[in-house]
Amino acid sequence: MALENLISISFSEAELTQLDQAITSIETILQGKTINLDAEQRQQYGSIAEQNKLFVNKAKSYMEQYPQFVPTFLDKAEYDRDYAARQQLESRMQRLSSVTEQLLDTKTLLDFDNYHNSLTFYRNMKYLSRENMPGTNVIYDDMKQFFVSSSIASPNEDNKAGS
Repeated sequence: MALENLISISFSEAELTQLDQAITSIETILQGKTINLDAEQRQQYGSIAEQNKLFVNKAKSYMEQYPQFVPTFLDKAEYDRDYAARQQLESRMQRLSSVTEQLLDTKTLLDFDNYHNSLTFYRNMKYLSRENMPGTNVIYDDMKQFFVSSSIASPNEDNKAGS
């Protein structure tokens, strides 16, 4: 029994070109302004939790209200630039995260459809090969390599398909 197709979409060449141009535009604007941390650096610097964002916002507010209490060794102008840039990035990151989530979810459904349709094709090749249909053995033999089980792996597709 064939599985239900979960999603069906397509993009025109014009749409793909427009998407690529928009991504290139974002990359161009960000070039030289963003940093790429390695895993160790990400661990070292961590991320600011919501509670700490509230703390930063409160400190910023107090620094604005009481500039006389800002330490002279604190570069307030740089602090303000960092604060503004962080806010500017965060709102755009939220929008991009939403787009990324939509893309990932859509790709997940497409992957699911593709994998299950490929399994259907593979099972058909297996059946036709066993029925000695000319030209099917080479296809089945090539595809069955993906279902060879290792000593630790789960049962292979041949066993799952109910040989």
